[in-house]
Amino acid sequence: MAIKLYKGDLPAGLDFGSSVAVDTETLGLVARRDKLCVVQLSAGDGNAHLVQMDRGSYDAPNLKALFANPDVTKIFHYARFDVAVIKQYLGVDTHPIYCTKIASKLTRTYTDRHGLKDLIKELLGIELNKQQQSSDWGAHVLSDAQKQYAAQDVIYLHEMKARLDQMLAREGRLGIAKACFDFIPTRAALDLAGWTEEDVFAH
Repeated sequence: MAIKLYKGDLPAGLDFGSSVAVDTETLGLVARRDKLCVVQLSAGDGNAHLVQMDRGSYDAPNLKALFANPDVTKIFHYARFDVAVIKQYLGVDTHPIYCTKIASKLTRTYTDRHGLKDLIKELLGIELNKQQQSSDWGAHVLSDAQKQYAAQDVIYLHEMKARLDQMLAREGRLGIAKACFDFIPTRAALDLAGWTEEDVFAH
């Protein structure tokens, strides 16, 4: 696995093909409060591209263009949070979207364990090390352990999507999955507007 680290933005002309795996690292789990620090991407080739954001500046035109590109599917695990963070700090609406966590919940109804670590272990037989999950992503220099952690969160998403697509098709749930994915930007907008916990569809 090769890991490439960039400062502030992706280099121009980097081609991820028709789909790119995406994850973000922030200073916490509150999108409007906790700053975006790192964006991870992979083309599904076993390599990872990490963009360490400039503190106080989110002028990243190449990243923004990628997230807004309608011809490139963005694959996330728990897209709701990442899409909200990208909207909050980069000011761009991400589409189209695929979320492996939603796909897991629609197919793996025999379990309540839908975290990335559990999903990768079951579907791919790979044990992830999540030790760096709560580390300081705002540090000026990322450690090798942080870079390895950030990379592993994206390099398996393409393969997981392929497995989950098979399961969605088997259960006849591809249509409802796509409808859920299409709704994610609206769900993220509700989070950013203050409706994080309240279910607006409830009675």
